[in-house]
Amino acid sequence: MKKRSVEWIGEIPEQWETKYLFQIVSQVKCKNINGQETNLLSLSYGKIKRKNIETTEGLLPASFEGYNIVEPGDIVLRLTDLQNDHTSLRVGKVRERGIITSAYVTLRPFQGESQYLYYALHAYDLKKGFYGMGAGVRQGLTFTEARMIEIPFPAMEIQLAIADYLDEKCGAIDEIIEQAKATIEEYKAWKSSVIFEAVTKGLDPNVEMKDSGVEWIGKVPKHWSIEKAKHCVTIDHGSDPKTEGDIPVYGSGASSFKTCGEFKEGPTVLVGRKGATLHIPHFVNGKYWNVDTAFDVKSKSNLRLRFYYYLAICFDYKYYMSQTTLPGMTQTNYLNMKIPVPKLIEQDKIIIYLDQKCSAIDEIIAEKEALIADMDAYKKSLIFETVTGKRKVC
Repeated sequence: MKKRSVEWIGEIPEQWETKYLFQIVSQVKCKNINGQETNLLSLSYGKIKRKNIETTEGLLPASFEGYNIVEPGDIVLRLTDLQNDHTSLRVGKVRERGIITSAYVTLRPFQGESQYLYYALHAYDLKKGFYGMGAGVRQGLTFTEARMIEIPFPAMEIQLAIADYLDEKCGAIDEIIEQAKATIEEYKAWKSSVIFEAVTKGLDPNVEMKDSGVEWIGKVPKHWSIEKAKHCVTIDHGSDPKTEGDIPVYGSGASSFKTCGEFKEGPTVLVGRKGATLHIPHFVNGKYWNVDTAFDVKSKSNLRLRFYYYLAICFDYKYYMSQTTLPGMTQTNYLNMKIPVPKLIEQDKIIIYLDQKCSAIDEIIAEKEALIADMDAYKKSLIFETVTGKRKVC
């Protein structure tokens, strides 16, 4: 091995060399004149994917005349908005002829193996090499700036071997990750089903049932009552905190970036008013604060708060939401909901059952998520070590 002055590369095999990007690729500037090409492509999560050119969703231009026509083997770099987005994958490889926005930098290799060059630039991306190179308000890069990126450049037969090796290994890793993701979704669906069955049907499979009169609830045990939530809980709105501190703040986007010095005492259930907080109730035991996009729920003597939390996971909001430009829930909407209410002793049994069952399912989901994280980290390491010659494949 020999050392290189290029920080992201480190050591490479003695017989390898490095080359600047401009020495092995050219920039593609092939405009889509008169709409000759209609296969619209986009770069998403490091993959070049087809996009419906007729769609009305998202932001699309009135004309695609300025888009670039790309060919299989081209490499696309998204080098805009570098200061705001440090998580996206910014390198993709084109698999089919089509058009893609000229806001991206499209490269066409004239030396070397295209798939190897894609993996080398992908490794550079994983090392966050593009960040800090840009200038201006948006910190975007042009090809003039990116052309000086230096990448490892072994002999052609080694490039081909590396590309084949990584295709096989990364394909196997991706399959494991996709299977784990699918399994997680299955466990989440199972968990939702377990909760719904317990809070609307109880734990006795032989109990006599009756129609609840509420479409999303269906049948409930005959001895259960159906009550408006206002007879079982109180609901208060939140407000913006006036002081800063270390108490977690809940609300639309708030829990990820806000804390405050004021606090309320749990336990409570926080339910959403609009936006991202809908459908995601929180059971909070300690100190907290909720902004005006999260309602604060306390229970009355006939309902366990934990039982209400499990009910809130199951709410079908379409029956209650206010029909405005941004659908949402009001205190009145929540208070007028009809909910199933078993006796307290039965609520306690259901709570114990769901706490244990959900905890077991959550552990399995956590294991699958850890597997995904491990496999993703291994894949990144594998790509970097291989394209820099630290892992020998031939």
